[in-house]
Amino acid sequence: MKVQTIRTGYLKLDGGAMFGVVPKSMWASLNPPDDENMCTWCMRVLLIQSGQRVILIDTGVGEKQDDRFRSFFHPAQQDLFLTELSLAGIQPEDVTDVLLTHLHFDHTGGAIVLDDDGHPRPLFPNATYWSSQRHWDWAMKPNAREKASFLTENFLPLQEWGMIQWADIGPMADWLPGIQLEAVYGHTEAMFVPVIHTDQRPIVYCADLIPSFHHIGLPYVMAYDVRPLDTIREKDRILTWALEHDAILVFEHDPLIEACTLTRDQRGRIVPQQNGRLTDLQ
Repeated sequence: MKVQTIRTGYLKLDGGAMFGVVPKSMWASLNPPDDENMCTWCMRVLLIQSGQRVILIDTGVGEKQDDRFRSFFHPAQQDLFLTELSLAGIQPEDVTDVLLTHLHFDHTGGAIVLDDDGHPRPLFPNATYWSSQRHWDWAMKPNAREKASFLTENFLPLQEWGMIQWADIGPMADWLPGIQLEAVYGHTEAMFVPVIHTDQRPIVYCADLIPSFHHIGLPYVMAYDVRPLDTIREKDRILTWALEHDAILVFEHDPLIEACTLTRDQRGRIVPQQNGRLTDLQ
């Protein structure tokens, strides 16, 4: 099994929203904001090659956005997705499975592209796309807090084309060989946190449970989360499991740091140990 990260581009999000109740005086040095309080974040997906399967976890924001969307989120370097896949020796037609951890636009937008006539088509035409029925139903009837994050043009056509399958929900539910899915509920309903069991050490793809290296601390919870206290409990559980199993954490949104390992400090808190590129930590 080969596991590596692929960048799909960058976007900007409000620093206060990303760091929640943590004061700006504490987070501004971690991800310096611009004059409008916007911080730059990566959209980093996971590429897994295992046997005959070529698996992607999440797809970034894509390139379908209109000018209004772009004025809010400033997506950049979106050509990185196909460029980095090609450098990894993968073409879109090679991908067999795409797991969508959840259906927010910065995780699903790259699943569907527009052809020259403006018609939608799947970027990965031979892939099975995976979600959960529970989260899909949640996204189709969004609450007011999340409504702007669920853009159905990013995922509804996949169901109409018969390309969606449902993955099981449960504590460490088996998905594909060597990959388990932990469902969490703090950020949104039934978001998947994939755990990949390699020959070296497990890899936890944190999705939006721990979006960046600086969100490892339990109080660092995004204001976007629908159930922030659940996020804290879920982070504590996942971090404890990762420490006990000597796992690597991979961060979907950190602009600089791909991954880290964990240890405990003198106060007993779980904190980062080594950090850097995933390939260097495996």
